[in-house]
Amino acid sequence: MVTIKDFASYCTTDRGWTAAFEQAIAALDALGGGLLYVPAGSYETCSIELKSNITLYLESGAELKFIQDAALYRVVQSEFEGRSEGLYMPCIYAKEAEHVTVCGHGTINGQGSYWWEARKTLPHSRPYLICFERCNHVKILDVRLINSPVWTVHPLYCNDVEVRGVTIRNPWDSPNTDGINPDSCCNVRIADCLVDVGDDCITLKSGTEETPVKAPCENITITNCNMVHGHGGVVIGSEMSGNVRNVVISNCVFQDTDRGIRVKTRRGRGGSMESILVSNVMMDRVLCPFVFNMYYRCGMNGGSYKDKFAHDVDSGTPMIRNIQIQNCMVTDARAAAGFFYGLPEMPIDNVKISDCTIRMKEGDEGGDPAMMEDLPKMAQEGIFMRHAANVVFRNVQVIGSVSESGWDVDETVS
Repeated sequence: MVTIKDFASYCTTDRGWTAAFEQAIAALDALGGGLLYVPAGSYETCSIELKSNITLYLESGAELKFIQDAALYRVVQSEFEGRSEGLYMPCIYAKEAEHVTVCGHGTINGQGSYWWEARKTLPHSRPYLICFERCNHVKILDVRLINSPVWTVHPLYCNDVEVRGVTIRNPWDSPNTDGINPDSCCNVRIADCLVDVGDDCITLKSGTEETPVKAPCENITITNCNMVHGHGGVVIGSEMSGNVRNVVISNCVFQDTDRGIRVKTRRGRGGSMESILVSNVMMDRVLCPFVFNMYYRCGMNGGSYKDKFAHDVDSGTPMIRNIQIQNCMVTDARAAAGFFYGLPEMPIDNVKISDCTIRMKEGDEGGDPAMMEDLPKMAQEGIFMRHAANVVFRNVQVIGSVSESGWDVDETVS
């Protein structure tokens, strides 16, 4: 174990504790790893790059504050939203490492206001708050993460990831400040977290049609988490060209998220989102609790996504299939009780919804449940479904809907 204050002599006026962290990590790396202990206090620094077998431990009362000056940050080649590009080194970063841990009851403060205001003029993409890239056996435990410059926790091409007991708070209007975004990762456990952010709370991704090397995001569990204020509670896509599969979402509470469970893609993206189980989820004051949309409009190469006529099926045709939603309770939903819109050439397939109660908010003006163009705003609608096959409803109750649910289901509804 080393203590960061043992390296205080390396501090400088412009880069704060940056060199102290660099020296401390180099000392541990030379020993084959160990624990870097950060006692209570405030530490201004630029990016901290961890190495294999190193644990960064923040004592309660310790706060890392990341310096608000892009010129002091290295640029690394990585990915953002499926694009390979240069970006400012994440505040906490590790690449091609193993057994890397960030833990303790301290705070990591990205001081994101500088990055949010400058985002349109920066020559490179904003830094993630924590990013582990191509790493094995990584853990983020108990820490408090606030004011991220962009996505807060971004494991990319990682295996065996645990995020547990973490509190994430970014202002509700801060741009692109997603909470936890596993991207082309496998064997991920997210549990006991509070996520209150300005974009999606938790999002599962696996690259786009332009991603150089596509890999699946698979074997994911999300449990016992609270999601607040985000654009979506748990979101899958729209980057999903490498496939997203084997996902269990359970025992969670969503409050004031725009959408609850949200799955989104479009033509040209390819890949499949499949084998998804949602159970024991409470939602309150969401715009729409369940959204499965194959005409999502945002992102790259959106040219023909609005076309509602059937296309030929090819490698760019996305798939959504094998979805189970059970034992969920929703209060004060505003736009629709559910929104499922598949492609005519590739319907959403094999959906089972059981033992769910969805109560609509009376008198609400509603809104757009799925960010889909050419569709009128909805308010207090039931379950809206187009181009879906093999759909089963059992003991599903929608209370307070002003109209009957809209159906265009290609095979079975029971």
